[in-house]
Amino acid sequence: MADCFRPTSLAEAVAFLGAVPVGLRPLAGGTDLYPGAGPLLSGAVLDLSRVGEVQGITHGAGGLRIGAATCWTTIAEAALPQGLRALQQASRQVGGRQIQNAGTIGGNLCNASPAADGVPPLLAVGAEVELASSRGLRRMPLADFLTGPRRTARAQDELMVAVHVPAEGLAGQSAFLKLGARAYLVISIAMVAVRIVPGVGSAGQVALAVGACSAVATRLPRAEAALAGLQPHAMAQALRSEDVAPGLSPIDDIRATGAYRAKAAVELLRRALAEAAALCEAAG
Repeated sequence: MADCFRPTSLAEAVAFLGAVPVGLRPLAGGTDLYPGAGPLLSGAVLDLSRVGEVQGITHGAGGLRIGAATCWTTIAEAALPQGLRALQQASRQVGGRQIQNAGTIGGNLCNASPAADGVPPLLAVGAEVELASSRGLRRMPLADFLTGPRRTARAQDELMVAVHVPAEGLAGQSAFLKLGARAYLVISIAMVAVRIVPGVGSAGQVALAVGACSAVATRLPRAEAALAGLQPHAMAQALRSEDVAPGLSPIDDIRATGAYRAKAAVELLRRALAEAAALCEAAG
């Protein structure tokens, strides 16, 4: 039987993390923690359900803050800028409705699966994560936080507090697509998120991110550079597989071969670019 600590503030939560010698496992929705624990959850658990500082979505001059314990349903149903449309699309594909009601964005990131649905859309907007400990707060790019499969830069005495999206990441139009053996309740073979920010005339900016095709989800700077400056409607056709492949390292596993993943990623990117470009055109 696991010991359970139930703080009511962030200060109390980080105090528990620093004081318990064995280390506490943060618990929010539990949709990753409980399945990974086997038949019996043992050890000490830090229940975050009453910590207000890790809940909810707030807008500010510098961008948008999503509390780490905010559930996927809240994100999917919030009134968010179109730059985060891809994140909302991903939110609706994280398991079934029950999982979406319980699972949290912070848990998805800290679990650090290469196929975590929330990661590519957040990479495409330049998201940062905020961590708290008794030593204070620190922020880092999400790309630096994820260090490998099931590995992050979070120290044992740290708690993820929030995900921050800078103001510039909220601009443009975005899209998320994933491929699996079926439409829902599946671990992805490949997933992508794109964000297009139209410019004046033909100039435009684009962000491309791919998940489930490397040890961690990743941005594709070479492909982004090749598409920069094009009109949105021309980006999908202009995307070349040779600009995508160097940024990926797909593996063979029970779901697909690495070669299939690489081809699927390119096709998904083209479809997502076409979807985002259509939204750009509709928005004028």
